[in-house]
Amino acid sequence: MIAVLLLAAAPAPAAGLDASALEALRAIDLRLATIAHRLVIGNVALCRDRSPATGLVLHAATQYDAATAGAARATFGFSTPIAVEAVVAGSAGARAGIAANDGIVALEETKLVATATPPSSIDRDRALDLFEQASSPVRVTIDRGGARRPVAIDAPAACRARFEVLLGPEMTAQSDGRIVQIGVRFFERYRDDEVAVVVAHELAHTILRHRVRLEAAGVKGGLLGELGRNARLGQQAETEADELGVALLYNAGYDVASAARFWRERGGDIDGGLFRSRTHPATKQRIEAIERAAAAVPARRPYLPAILATRDQPFGK
Repeated sequence: MIAVLLLAAAPAPAAGLDASALEALRAIDLRLATIAHRLVIGNVALCRDRSPATGLVLHAATQYDAATAGAARATFGFSTPIAVEAVVAGSAGARAGIAANDGIVALEETKLVATATPPSSIDRDRALDLFEQASSPVRVTIDRGGARRPVAIDAPAACRARFEVLLGPEMTAQSDGRIVQIGVRFFERYRDDEVAVVVAHELAHTILRHRVRLEAAGVKGGLLGELGRNARLGQQAETEADELGVALLYNAGYDVASAARFWRERGGDIDGGLFRSRTHPATKQRIEAIERAAAAVPARRPYLPAILATRDQPFGK
């Protein structure tokens, strides 16, 4: 399953979130889910780790704190502890007739239950684990208005990755090798085709195993990451992700020129913040490297660029 996570935990207002705020967050989650769905299906040939792409965005009642729980139940229903927050239009889940606010009773023979103490993502993450390990067709039992029925989701294979929207004022985007996190500010400021450039870049880090490779090379984080060899290898990883990101966008049907255009038009917003440090190339250098990568894209899909061979090569050699 393509796991698109509900907005990551962040301190909620003392009075909690109301229905309008929760609907706004749902809309942003769906925007990320739609971008991610397109990228992971279009690039399945580039990924070794795969899972069925249902297009379902799952959440759990136990994710919400006490101040928000009432509004969450009124907004999302939660007839079962694990439920569908949103469904990507045109996805396998949508074609199977699953809709937002449907409860997920079970996956195959495994009943989905809640055991975590709120607020916690544990119950949702357990459900996502099960969906990622499932085979297509993914067989679920859903609850809609108290009526339960089995549904078989004929889900295509896709790159295995989870995607998460982060609350907060920072322009944050990162990948830990499994979860791609994109700050909510990107969705407030940019169109979806622009956000896709950022998502593709972070997914490229996952596919190229950058976290594992940098750790194996002894690269340090924090202030030490800004110095010497740490900075050089960090820049190498960023350039590789920029290059592969172009291919990911192309395979997913996005304009191959969109990445360079994003950095020309939006680089000034970001440079000096998220992406500009000694571990990241300057915007001008990024644009040049991205344009070279775009010029090398062939007139066929899927495009498997040579940079994929580096994912098994140690850094610093």
